[in-house]
Amino acid sequence: MSTVTEREIKLEQSWLNEIGAEFDQPYMQTLREFLKQEKAAGKTIYPAGSEIFNALNSTPFEKVKVVILGQDPYHGPNQAHGLCFSVKPGVPAPPSLQNIFKELNQSLGLQLPGHGCLQSWAEQGVLLLNATLTVEQARAGSHQGRGWEQFTDALVQALNAKRQGVVYMLWGSYAQKKGRVINAHNNLVLKSAHPSPLSAYRGFFGNGHFIQANNYLQQQGLREINWALPAL
Repeated sequence: MSTVTEREIKLEQSWLNEIGAEFDQPYMQTLREFLKQEKAAGKTIYPAGSEIFNALNSTPFEKVKVVILGQDPYHGPNQAHGLCFSVKPGVPAPPSLQNIFKELNQSLGLQLPGHGCLQSWAEQGVLLLNATLTVEQARAGSHQGRGWEQFTDALVQALNAKRQGVVYMLWGSYAQKKGRVINAHNNLVLKSAHPSPLSAYRGFFGNGHFIQANNYLQQQGLREINWALPAL
């Protein structure tokens, strides 16, 4: 009998090797039924099904250099595409992303980009992982507590168990709580306030995380992340 993974999940092979068994766990089967019922009820779910696992498909397990943990996908039209903090090309950058760009400008002198699509970061090894991978339109947090958090915990635990020398950027109390399992001796764990307008001035601005990440990667003989976004 084929597994759920073999039948239906389109996931990058290295991640499938690490966490594929999660898809056959009861909690994931319950989550899948919930999503099917929501769609059957006519509700709009973000991101599109083909983009739910974009973070994993864009950043293979063995190529992860930096992990940025978000909480929830954007819940507005045409925003979410499976990368935390990122929006699709042509969509205005939300406030938290604007503050990320301001920190990049202040710390690295990078010009403010003309778009908010962080796909180029993901392709360089930045895992842009939300704790919850789906959301109902116009209802922030609507899919929290449905099983996604357990799935993404398994991802973080797999990285922590098998990968060393990874930079973790934990912005805000939610990300810091989710990242408690990370071994700070074998990785670089960076913590600060969240880039939200409600908290950015309480320690996000000036945190130097992007500089520290590249310095750490360089010390390990790895290529630095080019945080400047290419023109689209």
